[in-house]
Amino acid sequence: MSKNKLLIVIDYQNDFVCGSLGFEKARTLEKPIADKIEEYRKSGGDVAFTFDTHGKNYLSTSEGKNLPIVHCVRDTDGWELYGNIKKLRQSGDKCFYKPCFGSSELFDYLRENNYESVELVGVVTSICVISNAVLAKTALPEAEITVDSQCTADISEELYSSALRVMQSMQIKII
Repeated sequence: MSKNKLLIVIDYQNDFVCGSLGFEKARTLEKPIADKIEEYRKSGGDVAFTFDTHGKNYLSTSEGKNLPIVHCVRDTDGWELYGNIKKLRQSGDKCFYKPCFGSSELFDYLRENNYESVELVGVVTSICVISNAVLAKTALPEAEITVDSQCTADISEELYSSALRVMQSMQIKII
């Protein structure tokens, strides 16, 4: 049985918006992402969230050695969803707590649930958005996988544009 559509909000957490890895462009996404969540709820679509999730040992991990800025440590303020997005999360929404860029649990969930369309929004476009978009396309090769460029952002405009082009070349729809 095929489910209709899923919106995945990627890592829209305090540390990526106003915390240790925060950047101004990420702040501007709050209203468009909130509007998109409400649109999905009204039309009967599902909403899911990913959480970049690290432990206190972050700096000793492979990622921590390459990006030595502590962020998104589980159960800290920086790990929580940002602003109104936190308020829009409902108890029935599926959440994926991922220790790296892509979520293997999300991949398994998508394969099991066979959505016709999956849309991704959030941050950071050149790292976690692209990683999970590729996983979605791999899990559901016949589904329409979409990334809304008005609801994603990156610290680097060059990496942002490159990531969108790479996703488009992989038959991920960019709107």
